[in-house]
Amino acid sequence: EIILTFEKLKKITPMRFIKVAFLLFTTVLLAQNDSKYATYFEKGNGNQSADYEEILRYYEQLDLDFKTIQVLTMGETDSGERLQIVIFNSDKVFDLNYASSEKSVLLINNGIHPGEPDGIDATMQLYRDLALGKIKVPKNVIVVAIPVYNIGGCLNRNSTTRVNQDGPEEYGFRGNARNYDLNRDFIKSDTKNTHSFYQLFQEFNPDIFIDNHVSNGADYQYTLTYIMTEPKKLGTALGDYMKNELTPSIVKDLQQKKIETTPYVNVWHGTPDEGFQQFFESPRYATGYTSLFNTMGFVVETHMLKNYASRVKATYEFMVSTINYADKNYKTIKSKRLENRNQFQPKSEYTIKWEIDTTKITKIPFLGYVGNYKKSDVTTGKRLYYDRKIPFTKYIPFLADFKSVTTIKIPNAYVIPQGFWNVIDRLKDNKLEFSRLKTDTIIEVESYRIVDYKTSKNAYEGHYPHNSTKLSSERTKVKFRKGDYLFKTNQIGVKFLLETLEPEAIDSYFNWNFFDTILQQKEGYSEYVFEDLANDYLTKNPELRAKLEQKKKEDKAFAENPEAQLEWVHKNSIYYEKAHLNYPVYRIN
Repeated sequence: EIILTFEKLKKITPMRFIKVAFLLFTTVLLAQNDSKYATYFEKGNGNQSADYEEILRYYEQLDLDFKTIQVLTMGETDSGERLQIVIFNSDKVFDLNYASSEKSVLLINNGIHPGEPDGIDATMQLYRDLALGKIKVPKNVIVVAIPVYNIGGCLNRNSTTRVNQDGPEEYGFRGNARNYDLNRDFIKSDTKNTHSFYQLFQEFNPDIFIDNHVSNGADYQYTLTYIMTEPKKLGTALGDYMKNELTPSIVKDLQQKKIETTPYVNVWHGTPDEGFQQFFESPRYATGYTSLFNTMGFVVETHMLKNYASRVKATYEFMVSTINYADKNYKTIKSKRLENRNQFQPKSEYTIKWEIDTTKITKIPFLGYVGNYKKSDVTTGKRLYYDRKIPFTKYIPFLADFKSVTTIKIPNAYVIPQGFWNVIDRLKDNKLEFSRLKTDTIIEVESYRIVDYKTSKNAYEGHYPHNSTKLSSERTKVKFRKGDYLFKTNQIGVKFLLETLEPEAIDSYFNWNFFDTILQQKEGYSEYVFEDLANDYLTKNPELRAKLEQKKKEDKAFAENPEAQLEWVHKNSIYYEKAHLNYPVYRIN
């Protein structure tokens, strides 16, 4: 604020008067701009979050007033509303091919869980400040944001479902319009939201991805924690860069802003001072999915028990620090992504199962509160509580390293019969390159057979997923039809192919029930009819009869079960259907 008396003005030279007048005009203009572009959160009491209509109105105003900002309407969502994205480009150009841009692309996702709206309000401020030049404007970064990803959940506002969270006064709901948790849908893509995300993600091909959340779990001093894409899973070239360069730089920049942070406190039993391990985001999660396309990802997790205003501020600063780093290092980021992509070639090893390496324990500084137990006033047991009057700083164990448990060799290609269109369509949505067989063709392939698996007894995100899948494999010749699909692995999306088409992978399409039809035997037999046929078959195949007799001797339960014996003969004969338990995706090595 500038105050000048009349006497002081009389003493100013004409040139000086012009400069002062310009300064006054600029100050008034900035004050008007600040008022015009104040967000709903900023105009409130610090504990209020914008609803969906206000979010759209605000970004439309920025689009109207600033040539550096554009709002685009993308694909459908389960809510019936179309997904919106907002782009900031300092060059004021919006007709370029984003995926091949020389600039780095940062993609920000907000409101995947609308009860955690910190990123929604922080990103509105971020775009305003970029447009007004209130923060350093990036010359080498295109910033793309999804204002609200889970629109259905955002429209379902309440004040009660986030029972552990300190504000805001109203917020959205975790489930989307069909009650899906969208942060479990990135591989199976049961929702329209995910199909639309595929479209924009493949269009922009972001170098860095930020997914804004609020944590549950333990209590501690930090306002903000983060999950970074697991480096080994991302790939050594890019993973090492993210672990040793990108993440430490962001953390250091936040510290200079007086914001302390630490890896996501993955503690659900006990207290953090006993140590914790890195959260593993498999491809069902947002950053697990984005890592499959060599995109470095962060999940920002502000702490539920900190007040809303401080959480919004911390989220804002994390995004600013990331933009500034990318702006300075965009060329290196681009080259590291290319180097990383070249690691995953046919014949090389690829890990499809990881587990935490308990032999590698790092000590990290931790800002916590003393936790203890006392008698519950609600139940007959004891309850955990944290004493905020007794903060502590000490080094605690942190398990940050994962080790490979199961690997496969990357094949040259996968062949998928055209009848499995539900799988093929999802691969197409992710821009996986393919060709189709021009004639009926016999190809020598590696074929999998499902030997064993377990199935969840409880529904999980619309499925009863499998786990602990075990396979056998054989080389065989298979006749494929004209029009069947061939997906070569020498392409950008190779990791997506491997994670979805290898049945043992944690989030494979097999484990997500896409191939459950092969688990059911379609043809059977009447025992009294098959008895004669079975005897005739064993007579013509004496080696099989010998195996049957040997199994009777070795397995008492089998020897006492005639039905099981007849079924054994059926399954070891030419009469047993080939489709049962035969995995219908084939590897060309």
